[in-house]
Amino acid sequence: MLDFPTGTITLLFTDIEGSTRLLRQLGDEYSELLTSCRTLLRNAVQEQHGYEVDTQGDAIFAVFARANDALSAATAAQRALAAYAWPQGVQVRVRMGLHTGEPARVAEGYVGLDVHRAARIMSAAHGGQVLLSRTTRDLVVNDEIEGVSLRDLGEYRLKDFEQAASLYQVVIAGLPADFPPLKTLDSRADILPVPPTALVGREDEVAHVGALLRRDDVRLVTLSGPGGTGKSRLSLQVAAKLRGAFTGGIFFVSLAPITDPMLVLPVIAQVLGIRDGIERDLMARVVETLQRRAVLLVLDNFEQVIGAAEQVGDLLASCQGLKILVTSREVLHVRAEYEFAVPPLELPDPAHLPALEELASCSSVALFVQRVQAVKPEFRLTTANAREIAEICVRLDGLPLAIELAAARMKLLSPQALLARMGKRLALLTGGARDVPARQQTLRNTISWSYHLLNEQEQRLFRWLSVFVGSCALSCVEAMCTRTGNDMDDITSLVDKSLLRPGEQTEEESGEEPRLLMLETIREYGLEMLTTSGEATEARQWHAEHFLQLTEEAVPALDGPLLTAWLNRLEQEHDNLRAALHWLLSTEFETDASQVALALRLAAALERFWVVRGYRNEGLTFLERALRESAGVAPAVRAKALLVAARLTSMQSDYERSKELAQESLALFRELQDKRGIALSLNRLGIAAWRQADFATARVLMEEDLALYRELENPDRIAWSLFALGLLNIKQGEYARAAASFQESLALFRKLANKRGIAASLTQTAATLFLSQGEQTMVYPLLSQGLALDREVGDKEGMAVTSLLLGSVALKQGDFATARTRIEEALRLYREMGYQEGIAEALALLGKVETARGDLPYASTLYEESIAMARELNQRELLAIGLERLAPLRAVQGDPAQAARLWGLAEALREALGAPLPPVERTDYDAAVAAVRHQLGEQVFVSTWQEGRLLPVDQALPGAATPLSPQQKRQIVS
Repeated sequence: MLDFPTGTITLLFTDIEGSTRLLRQLGDEYSELLTSCRTLLRNAVQEQHGYEVDTQGDAIFAVFARANDALSAATAAQRALAAYAWPQGVQVRVRMGLHTGEPARVAEGYVGLDVHRAARIMSAAHGGQVLLSRTTRDLVVNDEIEGVSLRDLGEYRLKDFEQAASLYQVVIAGLPADFPPLKTLDSRADILPVPPTALVGREDEVAHVGALLRRDDVRLVTLSGPGGTGKSRLSLQVAAKLRGAFTGGIFFVSLAPITDPMLVLPVIAQVLGIRDGIERDLMARVVETLQRRAVLLVLDNFEQVIGAAEQVGDLLASCQGLKILVTSREVLHVRAEYEFAVPPLELPDPAHLPALEELASCSSVALFVQRVQAVKPEFRLTTANAREIAEICVRLDGLPLAIELAAARMKLLSPQALLARMGKRLALLTGGARDVPARQQTLRNTISWSYHLLNEQEQRLFRWLSVFVGSCALSCVEAMCTRTGNDMDDITSLVDKSLLRPGEQTEEESGEEPRLLMLETIREYGLEMLTTSGEATEARQWHAEHFLQLTEEAVPALDGPLLTAWLNRLEQEHDNLRAALHWLLSTEFETDASQVALALRLAAALERFWVVRGYRNEGLTFLERALRESAGVAPAVRAKALLVAARLTSMQSDYERSKELAQESLALFRELQDKRGIALSLNRLGIAAWRQADFATARVLMEEDLALYRELENPDRIAWSLFALGLLNIKQGEYARAAASFQESLALFRKLANKRGIAASLTQTAATLFLSQGEQTMVYPLLSQGLALDREVGDKEGMAVTSLLLGSVALKQGDFATARTRIEEALRLYREMGYQEGIAEALALLGKVETARGDLPYASTLYEESIAMARELNQRELLAIGLERLAPLRAVQGDPAQAARLWGLAEALREALGAPLPPVERTDYDAAVAAVRHQLGEQVFVSTWQEGRLLPVDQALPGAATPLSPQQKRQIVS
């Protein structure tokens, strides 16, 4: 003891955490563990020039002349303890406390308050944790020890000491750094409610919010979102995961029962255990309790006390160790705030369901199944109910509350019955648990709570915004504000209050105009309020007129370089465009000519969008409804609509009806002396005549419409008329004229920067070269350029035509795999558009590929399906193509006479049409015919050929084909 230091010294107390438990676990081996532990500690003390003062049981008391040596010893000891191989795989955790003072030295060691303080600091720690007093920290803070830093934990009251003391934790690289709250007089157990059910999904959200709160620069995180998104449940999970990071405790403060902002601070004080008193300001007392402590406050349901946001900011400014996690339907708008918008749960795609196991892991589906099983334990997700359950989750927007309320209905209903009743979600989703607030017992109550927190001006904007379907551009909302008397602040407020959400944007869309959306469940409530307010008609009328204006603005831009941008814009607003048409054609306005006129104008303006993006059948359905009610509409409006209907009808292969509509529009345009309308009508009539195999009439009509457009000096329509003439020239085998037409149209389209027209002209230039010369060197680059432009524009028919030609080129090169891929892609696109002629053409070409691959039964079935479709459509050229390709297959299958008859019929069809066989097909055709001629003999072959030429068209489809395997049937269906 004579050599022990005196004066200012640093005291180190250590103690094994859970020594009694270890003794029970190890039994006789515990003494060996205790010896090893003491050895490690003593070695660390001695190596850093320390002195062991006392050892009692598993506790050691040592002193150091220098504070830095004491810290080094504690650090070395913790590293040695962590690295040691303890018996039976147990872990030995030692807590340590360091304090610097001037205790009195006596014969037995040291005495005085500093000794007691060091011991109490050690007692506040957890196993593996090293705590320092402020005096020790001040002496070591400037002495760097590699891999060691200090963390300020704030002020704490130690047993037997009245004044709070600042404590610091030693953070050692590679060792645990997060521990539960310190064991001091003022530390409390975490005050967190116990959730009644396990959290489903949300792993990414929990990790993201937790990472935010661990950052030194983040003090306040607000979980925002509409009612029912699970903000409170998410906050509890985040808080539970952060227990070790907040040594001062985590306190959950429910603000749901209060609406007065002035009560927020008293409620926080109550949760913190601050007793009533009038001797000091309440804010000062709360600050005193939280100051310099690592505490997390969870403030739940802040939206109805949003006026207390400033108090939250003041608390953060005064308490450096404090962090706050808020749940609110409205952001607080304080400087320290980080907003995390809680998304709905992950949703499946009912149109493309994954395997059952993968679907079950989708969080919305998993929650639905879990909550159904709570009321119906035998319930399971099966292949029979998977699609309905997926659709239910989608209809409910992935809102946890909505899903839980819907699941409760499954006690009586099947998934199919529940889905059938979901037209009115809000009426169905009632009857929540009694132990939740009334506003969460039905979805309507939850949304109504948010609605009634809005001021009158915000409520009106919210109601009107419910007429938008899906998402809408910010500019559309701003235009609505002009009508409703709102401004950008009101829009921002609805976003802040989680009733309106910013739409997600990909990296490619990051520079585009922002979009806003309203969850369908919230929108349904908005529509109810709109109807109740008596504003529904006015709002819907404005919506329809706004989108008519937008669409008519797009029409001239669709002829030039802005084509793709405008098509994409219309695609984004497609749901709103549909809604506008539905409204204008609703039964309420059956006899209102002004409404019908607006619908016809909107349909006419959407013509190119419907055609290019493959919505032809949908567009025609709207048009036919409007035209049936168009008796009192202005002739100019009706004529344009008839023209669009003629085009869309033609694309359904109903050429007779197309011709009737075009003739009616032509008569109206002649009365109006509208040359552009007359030319367009002639063009539609020409295409109808061409498709009905009247090539002579088609040429007269097409050349007349081209002359009119040249007279009008309309370069876009001149280019498209030239393009149509080029297609007609190809059909008649006039390849030089076709090439000239396509070259002229291409030059015009390039001047206009019309990418769709450029793509179409490139593709057909390539087709002309390939069909006339079998040219492949130049064809492939032309087709590749055309396909790239078609994809950029989103032109489904253009992509299909180009893919089909690329398949033909690949087949000619003997690349059967590529040919099949390209043709199947074209077939898929034609089926999406419902374009029957394209489907028939693709099937016939796919049959040719399968013939080359040697799968003759499958090829035969493909040809027969194509022939049946061509006969039904009365498409004689397609019929001839199918017959020509099936014929050699029949010869190989042992029926050369049938082959000769099929060729005879195909020849007769082509002669009647004036559509010769393309030169690229001639070599293979002649070789196949020669082989059958030789097999049958000249006389039999000629007579059988003539027999075929006289066959009625309705006998063009041969008898039953060789049965297909299940795999081949699946291929055709897909």
